[in-house]
Amino acid sequence: MNSCLTNYMPNNQFKKGELYSFMTGLASTAVARRLQKNFKQAQIEITIEQWSVLYHLWKEDGLSQQELCNRSFRDKPSITRLVDNLEKLSLVKRVASKDDRRINLIYLTETAEALQDVTMEMANQTLNEALEGVSKEYVEMCKAVLKTVYENLK
Repeated sequence: MNSCLTNYMPNNQFKKGELYSFMTGLASTAVARRLQKNFKQAQIEITIEQWSVLYHLWKEDGLSQQELCNRSFRDKPSITRLVDNLEKLSLVKRVASKDDRRINLIYLTETAEALQDVTMEMANQTLNEALEGVSKEYVEMCKAVLKTVYENLK
């Protein structure tokens, strides 16, 4: 085969049908479903999507809605809906920015702060369960591959 053409050959090792399943995140979906189930069993009535917003606020409280969009890879309408619902649950509050009144900063409430430790522990337990039997080397390799995929498409 012409060596010039080999540069344009697909670089995936997936059989027909496998690539779509892989790329749609079957593993990610399974982990999210299990974590949601674990929340429900513990009577924590938040969705995984809501939890992911709280997660970013636990890392840095007082983010703008736009920054939450950027960090969670969600669009503005999705973040607005999630923040609205978190506000109804008394887990966050919107505060107008002192620098620009058009911008709302999102802050955690004490109720949300109290959920951090228990939900993070549940997330860690769920990940440990998901990774049972997977060597540390495979986990590191997987992280490196997914980081490369992300960097290639960013």
